[in-house]
Amino acid sequence: MSEADGDEMDVRRAVVLDYLAHGLSDDGRPQYAKSPAGYAVGIEDFQLYQVAFDEDERLTIGSEVTVEPPAERDVVTEAHRVEYEDLSSGAQSELEYVVADLVEENESRFVDFYNDAQPITLRLHQLNLLPGIGKKLRNSILDERKRKPFESFEELSERVSGLHDPDEILVERILEELRDDDLKYQTFVGRREQEQNSD
Repeated sequence: MSEADGDEMDVRRAVVLDYLAHGLSDDGRPQYAKSPAGYAVGIEDFQLYQVAFDEDERLTIGSEVTVEPPAERDVVTEAHRVEYEDLSSGAQSELEYVVADLVEENESRFVDFYNDAQPITLRLHQLNLLPGIGKKLRNSILDERKRKPFESFEELSERVSGLHDPDEILVERILEELRDDDLKYQTFVGRREQEQNSD
């Protein structure tokens, strides 16, 4: 890995979920003192952010912005992590569509989850964390991937009978991890941080 890759790893990009031109409603400052604000979801690890934007920029929902590190930010003036409950209702309703888009745009990364998922304990496999995947479906996926790794969501649903919409199953799991911060196993949300902490 080159130095450039190392630097790049620390840049966190996010997709805007909601843009509030007049700032946050719970910001007690007078209107003229508020800067445009909003919410965003991390592209890599689906972390949720509350962000303040540069006043001269007009952003739309779905825009990509850099949230970390501060030196790399262009339109974001500040960003901090929030929980799902802290999101505006607009951001909450947009989240599902943005997560679905990210899964689709990064298909090979998510297909690799099916290829690379490992047992967590003797009784529990990472694949079982996905909604609707029980023992039978899990074993079918494991048998098929031994023959040849999956290359697309389409191939997954063709080769594994009973596995419909493998992409939507992942979206459901990611949303579940975002909405319920008490889940014992986080497979997708904040994964990058877990990996960095385990190094």
